[in-house]
Amino acid sequence: MPTQWYTGRVNGIKQLTESTRQFSVDVSHENGVFQFIPGQFVTMDLPVSEKRLNRWRSYSIANRPYGTNILEFCIVKSQDGPGTRFLFEEVQVGSVLKFKGPDGGFVIPANLDAEIIMLCTGTGVAPFRSMIHHLVENKIPFRSIHLIFGTRTENSILYRDEFEKIQKDHPGFKYSVALSRENKEGFHHGYIHDIYAAAYSEVTDNRKFYICGWTKMIDEAITKLMIDLKYDKSQIHYELYG
Repeated sequence: MPTQWYTGRVNGIKQLTESTRQFSVDVSHENGVFQFIPGQFVTMDLPVSEKRLNRWRSYSIANRPYGTNILEFCIVKSQDGPGTRFLFEEVQVGSVLKFKGPDGGFVIPANLDAEIIMLCTGTGVAPFRSMIHHLVENKIPFRSIHLIFGTRTENSILYRDEFEKIQKDHPGFKYSVALSRENKEGFHHGYIHDIYAAAYSEVTDNRKFYICGWTKMIDEAITKLMIDLKYDKSQIHYELYG
């Protein structure tokens, strides 16, 4: 089957932090509703190179399926990345983006009776935002979800108000933030590994870890979980960002 490509028009750009923006893309001119499973990503074909591998950039969908054709993407600008330079410097409301998908098996857990611990840093929170909002807005019961988010400073926390409200309204949801460059009241000073290692040092079978972020963080988390804490690899799921 040939690859299905779509085009979407940017209908909103929101500055989330100094270096991170949320791009809203409307694909309503395409036939039908764009279907995706919370946690999946699309691959954009950005006009930044003649070589396909340099043009194609994958981004997780950060919103839940609305039943409409609005997709949201949480993207951090990389000085070394031609893709994000194009998105931040060239793309504006009204710009058209070409993409294919959705793809990916890093999706909302099938077993919601298990304890679910979501580990992420930076824009790695995007697929978890989609999953969590899908569960909450559709009133889908879950046993417990613990979102552990890591970043450098308080000003760079993504979607803080949203997750704090969900924690307040849903007893089964817990939200923790680690700040690596600031020591502030209400946050853990250090890295996300400190939080889950302390909270989940006693191994149980009915627990799943989902990890999203850069390779170094994921490698450290897998080592901590499997080697130090002795969790089975079947309890660990991850998606790499670069």
